[in-house]
Amino acid sequence: MGPDGVPGQSVPWRKVLWERQPFPDNYVDQRFLEELRRNEGIRQYRYWAVVKEAGLVGQQLSCVAIFITLWLYMEQGLLSPETLLWTSLMCALLGYGLYQALTSKTESCSENRTRLADSQSAALFLSFTFGFSPVLKTLTESVSTDTVYAMSALMLLAHLVSFPYTHPSPPGSLSLNAALFASVCLASRLPGALHTFAMLTCALLVFALWPCLLQRLRENAPGQFLGACVGVCVGGVGGLGSQSLGGAVLLSLALVSLTLICPLLLVSLQRHKDNIHGPWDEAEIQEDIRRFLH
Repeated sequence: MGPDGVPGQSVPWRKVLWERQPFPDNYVDQRFLEELRRNEGIRQYRYWAVVKEAGLVGQQLSCVAIFITLWLYMEQGLLSPETLLWTSLMCALLGYGLYQALTSKTESCSENRTRLADSQSAALFLSFTFGFSPVLKTLTESVSTDTVYAMSALMLLAHLVSFPYTHPSPPGSLSLNAALFASVCLASRLPGALHTFAMLTCALLVFALWPCLLQRLRENAPGQFLGACVGVCVGGVGGLGSQSLGGAVLLSLALVSLTLICPLLLVSLQRHKDNIHGPWDEAEIQEDIRRFLH
């Protein structure tokens, strides 16, 4: 294999650069393709395993739908802020108890946090949020409602795009800040300061605390993790359906596409992957060169 005019094989070709040889610079012999390797280190995906991982994306989309549904109920006067606050408090206590039950002794020692510290953090957040609720209520008074809705939609989309699905505990700063910004914008359009406080408390529960519990279920209780994802998806579709049938249909189509169709496409396209490796690849230094960097 090589250009015309190559010397006979009486002179063996060697793959070296420091020795002058009677061969063109671009010459290679028949052994060149013997080192060809295909799809080296390719990870083979199984359909139901991919569906299980995609369920995290679907449930996060459903969490956004649940939050929007609760906001619609409060805006229409169908849900009182007191009811939402007490429900959020009960869910937070149950979730915290489940989180502690799923935490092993090794993880508990590595976290170095006590229940007292958690209670202090929660009390501090609730106190500041309640105190600033009147300010947050009037924060967007000079902004048109259409602009507020557009900013909220954009921030919720940014939350979904930037959410750390591989390890959602704790949620990423960009994702969490985008969700809280959207929550403030929507809460400022509610009737009173107590409504704003209840909505922001619910936002913290949905976008900050729930991902931590979900990650703990994912690590220590895979069966319950799958059930939680399915439950959240059903709740999102059902809640949105109570307000808009078209929205529930769109959410259902999105969930089916994300959790069933996209994994099927990923698995089916694996057989078409063809990565080649060989002597033309860049050299990889296997030796530990950190000792030369001092």
